[in-house]
Amino acid sequence: MIEPSLALYGEPFDQVETQIEDLLVATGVRYCLLVDRKGFVLSHKEALWAPRPPALDSVATLVASNAAATAALANMLGERTFSEQIHQGEQGAIYVESVGDVALLTLIFDSSVPLGRVKLHAKKAILALNEVMKNLKEAPPIKFDADFGSSATALLDDLLG
Repeated sequence: MIEPSLALYGEPFDQVETQIEDLLVATGVRYCLLVDRKGFVLSHKEALWAPRPPALDSVATLVASNAAATAALANMLGERTFSEQIHQGEQGAIYVESVGDVALLTLIFDSSVPLGRVKLHAKKAILALNEVMKNLKEAPPIKFDADFGSSATALLDDLLG
């Protein structure tokens, strides 16, 4: 089974949520997602006024797939990477930018939102998100002691009967 490439929880999760919320407010976008390179939603926010969002797991999978295809294209053209993607339609757009090598910041917005504002605030947020991801990589792995399994089993038995 494929699993997310990052375990985002605790303080790093709160920091990411704050950055995404601030980005949502500053730009006026409908939806803001942080997606890992495997296509899992790590965090997301939506504007209160936004219509019901599309299936975010599908959006995340397609964004990650598109990023992988774009990376292959960049490689073929002698580039290390293309760090951002913009897809514009008649009524809306998607802006995707890399957060290091581990994640993709994805903003979905309508045509009334200036792309320049989106890019400016996204780049500021990415600086902060990169720091969170860097610290996350440096965090020691969680280790469970020998009693964890029996304690967890006992707790589940108490809860579930």
